[in-house]
This record gives sequence, C-alpha cells and structure tokens, in this order.
Amino acid sequence: MVLSLVVLAGFESSMGSTFAEPARIIEEPQSESIADEAKVTEGADSVATVQIEECAQIAETVKLPQQISRFDPLMKRIGAESGHDWRFMSAIAYCESRFKEGLVSKRGAAGLMQVMPIVARHFKVPVSHIYNTETNVRLACRLLTEFEALLRLPEDIAERDRLSLILASYNAGVGHVQDARRLAKADGANPNSWDVISKYLQLKANPAYYTRKEVKAGRFSGSKETLGFVKLAMSKYDEYCEIAW
Repeated sequence: MVLSLVVLAGFESSMGSTFAEPARIIEEPQSESIADEAKVTEGADSVATVQIEECAQIAETVKLPQQISRFDPLMKRIGAESGHDWRFMSAIAYCESRFKEGLVSKRGAAGLMQVMPIVARHFKVPVSHIYNTETNVRLACRLLTEFEALLRLPEDIAERDRLSLILASYNAGVGHVQDARRLAKADGANPNSWDVISKYLQLKANPAYYTRKEVKAGRFSGSKETLGFVKLAMSKYDEYCEIAW
C-alpha cells in the first residue's frame, strides 16, 4: 500500500503566530490500471471456470448412438425399404435368435428372425433361402407388413398396442390374435387394447371360449410364451430406442 505524510499548517489569524498541526497519514487510492488489471484477470478466470463447467455438463449429457448388433446396417437398410423401425426389427431378432444367424429350431425356424419354411412358401421364395440372412430379414418384414394389414387396426390406436398386437401375431399366428379380438368385441371389450387381448389369448385355452362361434383358429395353449415374447420384445425395443437412432 502506498502511503504519504502530509503536513498541514494552520495559521492563527489574530495573533499572527503560526502553529503546525499534527501530521496525518492519508491512504492514497490504488492505481486505476492495477485495479483494472486485477478485475480483468479475475473476470477471465471466472469465464474460464464457467466454460470448463459447461463443457463438463455437455460431456455428461450428450448422447452418441450405440451399436445394437453387427447387423445394424442391414436392419437399417431393410427397415427403410419396408417401412419398419429397424430397432423394432432388431428387438425381434434379439428375442428370436439373440442375433445368431445360423440358429435353427426343432420346428425348422431359421436365422436371425426364426423364419419358418411355410413363410418362404407363402411368399413364393425357395425354402433354402431362409438361411440367407438378408432374405431371412426381408421375409420377416414382409410378414410384419401382412400381419398389420390383416389386423386392420384403427389409425388412432396407441402405438404400443399396435406393436404388441403385431408381435403377438408374429409369435402366435395372426389367426389366434384375430380370434381374441373377436371374442373381446363380442364381450364389449376393446379389441385394440393389448391388455385386453392378452387376457383373451389366455382364455383361448378354455373350452368355454375356444368353442365359441367367434373362434376360427381353435384352441390356443401357448399364451404364456406369447405374452413373454411380447413383453421382452417391447422392453428391448424401448432400450434400443434409447441408445440407437
């Protein structure tokens, strides 16, 4: 701190004598340039700190797409061509095969999407082609498209109900799902609600229900598997929507 001694003299006006007042210490103000420099330095430090904090926050919140499987490019391409969400297709592949292209079930379902030989014949494709991964996925997408057309779901149906009904058709067969919808409608229930249809699929193991006139596909005893499939597939789809786009 810069200090100076200032001696102030006083004068006796009437006596003519002079008395010196005691010396006082007066503090001089800091140089403006020094103060300004300190403020600039402090301001720069504050800005730098804010910028670092903002960068840290961005790093924590920014999301980058993650890979679902090594088949992502194939799923994206076929999904764009067929109009199906490739993450939805990937969720089905996970449930059906855990992304194992060489998997063949005891019933003959093959590949990523576990396509049955009857599906190949239905679409007039050689059965041997279901072992080709691209053809396998394409056939599955054609099946999804056909199921949605057969279900004739209303435009205002909730998306989760729509996808769940399509998944149930993929696993159980569209005939059983249509039976459940007809039963629900006959009983005054909502035929477009998955919660409702899942209950009627279970009831289709009961003679009191599968013998009713609304039922065309007969008894259904696989409801536990179908409900589990739909639940897992929708869970994986939700997960994939969070990490991939």
